[in-house]
Parts: sequence; C-alpha cells; structure tokens
Amino acid sequence: MAAIWAFWKSDTWGGRSWAFMVFLSIMVLHSLAILLFTRGFLLTRTELSQYSQCSDVFESPCFPPYDQNVNNSNRARGCWTKPAVGRLVIILLDALRFDFVAPSTFYAVKKPWMDKLQVIHELASKHPSTARIFKAIADPPTTSLQRLKGLTTGGLPTFIDVGNSFGAPAIVEDNLIHQLVQNGKRVVMMGDDTWLQLFPHHFNVSYPFPSFNVKDLHTVDDGCIKNLLPTLYKEDWDVLIAHFLGVDHAGHIFGVDSSPMIEKLEQYNEILKKVVEVLESQSSPGDLHENTMLLVMGDHGQTLNGDHGGGSAEEVETSIFALSLKKPPTSAPAAFDNSTCQLDMQGRRICFSSIQQLDFAVTVSALLGLPFPFGSIGHVNSELFALAAGTWSLEKLAIHDRQSLSELDEWMQNYVNVLCINSWQVKKYIDVYSSLSLIGFSDKDLLHVSELYAQAQELWSLTSESSVVHENESSFTLPAVKRQLEAYSAFLASVASLARSNWTEFNLKLMGIGFCIMLFSLVLHAFSIKRLDNLCGHHSPSCGNSRNSFGMIFACIAVLTRACSFLSNSYILEEGRVASFLLATTAMLQLRCAIMKKMMLLEALLFVFLLPFLRISIELAQLKQAVSSLFLKMDPLRTPGINEDSQFWMSITQFVPILALVIVGYLLYKSIGCYSCHGILKYVIVGSLSNFMLIAIYWACNSDLLNLPMVLRGLKGNLIPRIIYAVGVVQVSFLSIVLLLVRETTVNLKESTVIKVLAVLSTWSSTIIVLSGKQGPLAVLALLIGGWCIIRLMRLEQNTENKYSGSSHFYALPVTQWSLLAVCMFFSTGHWCAFDGLRYAAAFIGFDEFNLIRQAILLTIDTFGFSHIFPIFGLPFLVACYYPLRQNKRLFSMQLCQVYLMYGLITAVSVTFTILCVTIQRRHLMVWGLFAPKFVFDVVGLVLADVMICLSSLYYIV
Repeated sequence: MAAIWAFWKSDTWGGRSWAFMVFLSIMVLHSLAILLFTRGFLLTRTELSQYSQCSDVFESPCFPPYDQNVNNSNRARGCWTKPAVGRLVIILLDALRFDFVAPSTFYAVKKPWMDKLQVIHELASKHPSTARIFKAIADPPTTSLQRLKGLTTGGLPTFIDVGNSFGAPAIVEDNLIHQLVQNGKRVVMMGDDTWLQLFPHHFNVSYPFPSFNVKDLHTVDDGCIKNLLPTLYKEDWDVLIAHFLGVDHAGHIFGVDSSPMIEKLEQYNEILKKVVEVLESQSSPGDLHENTMLLVMGDHGQTLNGDHGGGSAEEVETSIFALSLKKPPTSAPAAFDNSTCQLDMQGRRICFSSIQQLDFAVTVSALLGLPFPFGSIGHVNSELFALAAGTWSLEKLAIHDRQSLSELDEWMQNYVNVLCINSWQVKKYIDVYSSLSLIGFSDKDLLHVSELYAQAQELWSLTSESSVVHENESSFTLPAVKRQLEAYSAFLASVASLARSNWTEFNLKLMGIGFCIMLFSLVLHAFSIKRLDNLCGHHSPSCGNSRNSFGMIFACIAVLTRACSFLSNSYILEEGRVASFLLATTAMLQLRCAIMKKMMLLEALLFVFLLPFLRISIELAQLKQAVSSLFLKMDPLRTPGINEDSQFWMSITQFVPILALVIVGYLLYKSIGCYSCHGILKYVIVGSLSNFMLIAIYWACNSDLLNLPMVLRGLKGNLIPRIIYAVGVVQVSFLSIVLLLVRETTVNLKESTVIKVLAVLSTWSSTIIVLSGKQGPLAVLALLIGGWCIIRLMRLEQNTENKYSGSSHFYALPVTQWSLLAVCMFFSTGHWCAFDGLRYAAAFIGFDEFNLIRQAILLTIDTFGFSHIFPIFGLPFLVACYYPLRQNKRLFSMQLCQVYLMYGLITAVSVTFTILCVTIQRRHLMVWGLFAPKFVFDVVGLVLADVMICLSSLYYIV
C-alpha cells in the first residue's frame, strides 16, 4: 500500500510511464468488474446430467404403452407412448419467416416475397386433415445455435450461448437426437455443419457443409439438394434432417425484399415439390413411406434487412408445415381445433395454427414413441400430434357411427395419457432441478406448480379408475377430456412461464462485487482528473482556474441524463435518438453563446445544421422494418425509395460515395502540406491515399452502371480488399516503429501531435471505409465536420481575457460532445445494441472462407470503427489545436491525460448505469432480448476503449 501511495504522490504524473500505468490499472479494474458481474449475471441454467430411459415411464401414474413383464420385442410398439410415425423427414429452412409460408391474404398488403411456396399452400388446402401450417414462436435470442439447442432439448435458451454461435460446443444434456440414437433410430444429417458441432457422434450418415460464409448462398443448399432426393429412396434411416441456409444468407446480404431472396424461395418450392412427389409415390400400404411424416420448418425468422437475434415479432415468428402420409382412420373433435382459416389468392381454404418451438422436441418424441428429453418443459401440441395420431377434420363426426366413436375415444384416451406422461416428466424435472441447482425456484413458485399438478392428477385418478371399472364402455366423454386437458395445460403453461421468468440463476454477490469495483474505478477516474488539475495549476496559472463553468455543469448534466436513461427499456431502444438530442442541445446552447459573444458563428451554425443529417441517418439505420440506410447494402438496386429504372437516381447512389471519398482524400492530402510531415509518418498517410484510390476502383468494378474494361472488372473479387488490409497492417507496423525507435525531438508539440493523429486515423480509415460500404466516406465526412466544429467552438469556453485555459473545466463540454458524437456515429452507421445489429457480411469482405479470428477482427472493426477507433485516436486534437507554443511538454502530457481520463470516465459512467440497469431489470420480460445485449455491447465497448486509451498513451504522450 505504501508503494501505491508513493506512486500516486510522485512527481511523475503526466509522463508516459505514469499515464500507461494509470490507464492499465483502470483497464484491469474494469475487466475484473466485468468478469465478476458477468459470472453472476450471465450464468447459464444448471444443465442436468440425467437422461430419460424407457423404464422410467413405469414410475409415472400414467398408462405405459406396453407391459413391463412382457417380452422386450413388444417394445417396438413404443417406449413412453404409442408411436404414430415410422419415419420422419425434417427440412429446416434457416431464417424462414412466417410470411414466407402463410398466404398473402392473411396480411393487409401483399409483398413480393409472399406466396412463393405454393406447394405448401396446395397441400394444406387439398389435405386439411393430414397437412397443416403452424406459426411457430421461438424464444429470443434468435441465434441459430440457441434455436437448434431449444428445438432438440425442449428447454429455453440461455443468453451465454450467443457467444458460442460461431463455435458451438456439443450438447451434453438430454435431447431429441440422443434419444433417437439410444432407442435404435438411424439419423441422417445434411447441410449446416453446426449440427455436427452440437452432435458430433450421433449421425449414421452426415453430409456437412461450411455455414459461416454469408456471401455464399448456394454451397450448403446445393449439397442438400444433391443428397436429399437419393436418400429418400434408401431404407437405411429413420430420421432425415436437411438444413438449408440460402434464405438466411440472402437476407444477411441482400435483405428480404430482394431478387436473390425471391429466387431462393422459388428454388425451395421446386425442391419441396420433388420431395413430396417422392414421398407420395411410395406412401401406399407396405411401401417405404407408408407411415412417414414431413416437417418443413424454420429455426427463427428475420427482419426485413435480414437480421435476427433479437425478440421482435419478425424474428421470433417462423413456421412449421407438417404433412402426414399416413391416412388416420378417425378425426378428433373440432373443439380441440384452434386454427385460423382464410381463402388464398386462388380461392383455396387454408388454415394455420400456432405452436411454441418449446413444444417441438416433446411432440416429436411422442409421435415417434421415444422418451421425452429429461430437461424438456414443452407441451405435446395437440394439433401437430393429431396429424398422425388422429387428424382434424372440418366435418363433424356422426354420432350414430359407433365404430368412429370408439376410434375417437381411443384417440382421446391416448392423447390424455400422453399429456399425463408429459406433465409427470416436467414435474420430475422441476423437482430434480430445484434439489440440485444452487438457487432453483422459490418455495412459493414450487408450491403453486405442485398444487396445479396435484389438481391435474386428481382428475386423472378419477378418469383412470372410471376407465378400469367400465372397461368395455367409453369413459372419455368430451367434457371430461376437456377438463383433464385444461388441468394439464394449466400446469405445463405455469411451468413454462415460471422458467421464462426465473431460468437464469443470478449470483447477486458476484454482481454486487463487480458493481462496487466499477464504482471504485469511477472514483479513481475523478481523483486522477482532480489531481492533474492541481498539478496543471502549479505549472500554469491559467490552468489553475477551476471555477465551475456553465460548460462543465451542462456536461455533467448531459452525461448523467444519458446514463440515467438506461434505467428504462424504452430509452435503451431510443438510445441513438437520446444521444443526438443531447448533442443537438449542446449545439444550440453554443449557437446562443456564439451569437451573444459575436464569434464562431459560422462554426456554430454548421454544427447545428449537421445534426439533423445525423438524426435522419439514425432514423434510417434504426428502422428494422426498412432495408437499413441508403448506402448500407452492397446491392444498390435494392435501395429503398429509389426506382431502379431511374438512371439518374441510380447514378447518384453510385457517384455520391465516391465523391465523398475524393473529398476525404483531398483533405488528407492538404493536411500533409499544412504541416511539415516527413519521414515514416508521411509514407503512412500516402499509403492511405493509395488505399482510397483502390476503394474507388473496387466500388466502380462492382457497379453495373459503368462500362469498365475487362482488365478492371477482374478486380471485382477479393483482391482489392485484401490489398487494403495488407497495407493497413504495414502502416500499423510503421507506427509501431515510430513509437519504439524514433525519439521525439521537435519542440512544436502541436504540429507533431497533429501529424501523429492524422497518421493513425488515416491508417484505420481505409479498412473501416471498405468494411462500412458506400456509407463509409459519408460517415467519415460527418465525423470530420462534427469534430472540426467541436474543436473550433472550444474558443467559446475561453476566459474573458482570451487566455488559454487547460483545466478539466475547459475540456468538459468538448469531451462530452466528442463522446456523444461517437455514440451518434455508432447508430447512424446502421448498428444498434443487439446481435441482429451486427453486419456479419462485413466480416467476409475480401474473403470467402470462414476463419474465426480473422472474421471476428473484421466484424469488431466494422462495429466499433466509427464509435471507438476514430474518436479515441482523434481525441488529442482537442488538446493540440489550442496548445500554446511556449508551454512545456510536461503540461501538454498532463492535459492529454486529463482528456483521456475524462473520456474514459464518461464511458465508464454509462457502463456503470447499464450494469445497474440489468441488475434491477434482471427479472424483466425483455432481459435477454434487450438488456443483456445492451450490457454485452457496452462492456465490450468499454474494454475496447480502455485498450485503445492505453495504446494512445504510449503513442501520443511524451
């Protein structure tokens, strides 16, 4: 402790070593706080090691499908339930929106992508008793890994699995695939290789294909097509899984309203037509597919700009189409039918029902006669179960038909018994989970669930006793069945609701320790800033003026207002708009001050006029119902609001980004002339100018409006982006040489710092621009104009004697504006704090194959380039542009440390309030759909900011 105190009291404050140690200490504190809080907040639910066994069913109060004392050969009839399906074909179409499947007449406006899967409409209308469309509701987050895990385990997703979406670990808890293999079913898989990562040793035959190259719309699908139809003719499988990815990738790259998407849907329609033809041709009695069921389904939906991961209706609503090739002899009563029917465009009557994806695993297990996965909390869906085990009919059952009535009684008895086993299994899981888990469910919740189960079992006891007494008579009357079903449904619904609200185990002790460490880091920030203020006063009397200025007070109000807004889910959704409003408020106050002082009026007006354009870009970028912002997509023909037949407007969308790039390059070139730039730094900046030329050529080669020579069109692929990345790596190497080998000899700290800032910003600029697409140069121009205005308007904060004031009060408002501008740039460039706000396509610019580290780096640069890299490395402009020539280096270094400490403090305050928010809202309905993604983005941004501030202290401070 004495050594630490001596360090803080030493005279080395403001030096490079001192600054690096302070910023490194803060980064360690932040990392430790985030680690501890994350361990407490993002704990996964306890994954139990128990697996369901066939013999377990005899522990239940329900009727087993076979006699335990009879020879095991009779178990072929079923394990927990009577099997209704012999073979199962699952065709999984990734990111299948519900409106891809449902007829357009179900919607107020017909969209171009609707009514493309006509084979599904035809089957659902011609065979309503054996074919049904379901709206499947997924639980967020809607990433592919979590959805596959939820579909196979019957459990709810855990947020921590999102981070594993690019490297899925094998599923260790009980699941549908495990039960298939354990009970002798032969499983064939083809398509997305994620299945092999989740189930590495479960498939008899597999045809995996790489899934992470979102620019590749065809490799996975072509692999499925090549193997799917031949496999249907084979007898060496019981369950076939074909996972297509084309729709998901087309959405990520082009959006839903695009030609590639429509082409993919039309291709799927032809594939499904051929699959149905093969299945129906062999569905006669004794044929291969006599008792086969086809499931065409999605794992999640997608927004109109092709993103998914959140909890919006577009993302959680997908579809399941079920077709049973077996013709059941009976029909279930219409009282159990909850479907919605309507005529399609051809006048055909089509119905659809709803199902929770949570119910998929247990329903399929019941159809196949398998033990239900031990951790499943789903509910056997009556309508999907009835398609094979007794189907729904639009005609009423004839009461006088005694044989049909007997068959109906048998079906009802079978289904009620299935629900009995279903409820018993869920109750068993809840009891085991509560006894083994560290926290589990509360006693009150467990008591409520137990009471519901006891009520359902009391009804079951009465019904089963009546069935034994009246063995030859029907005891399953419709009212009695409905009461029994309602009792079981109430119990299962209560468990699902309880799990959704309490699934994650929060360790409040770890969360509290992490939060306290974050608070301590804020105190350390504030103490360091105050200490530097006092030291600056010793070196320069003008710096010692620490009176509370209006700018300082308003900066504190703006920071706290934005931070407090995170306590509301509505304001988190509107975070970009809140930041732009606060920035606009500071701009209006500075305009008023400029008018009163009659100075800097042009800069103040320019700043005020810039902000509406930022606000418009934020509005465009945040509209999940639109295809992002104007220049965001690679395909300009899909630009919203632009008529693709209008040559003028199409030319504008091609010309404006290149013009903006030329302007940025010209400004960078002029900066070399304004300052005596020489040596390695000059070559670094020249390298960036060369990259700008390559970017312009790259965009021109990808344009359909320009008739370029064939030689240039050969550059359309990955070559130019790779050259730009390589040049960027060389530039970073040169900057490292400057840092390590070149000694600072110039006395003009202002000029040397400006040159350093220009060099590092130009190094990053070309990579960030090429990743951002054609919006990149416009965003850079907006950032340049906004930064220039903030720097120029700092004169308004100078004292009345027009003297330079380097105290924290002088920098408070401009640093706050700098931070708010960075936040606005994050949202205006098409990002938001959710996993569907990540532009995965940017990670594949220049590459076709997937590499986890490389793609993660590119995605990070694209996501945080404008909000972190540019603002943090450009922060020394605030000090250098107003630094007097006759001041010493020590003072300059201390003021640079001050600015970085203030910027870090603003960022840390926001993250601290985010942590406080997720702590308070940890039981909120939107905790995993909104608060947890916000937390992840903020803490990743904080650590990234800490790393860049540490690097900046080594690079800039002398």
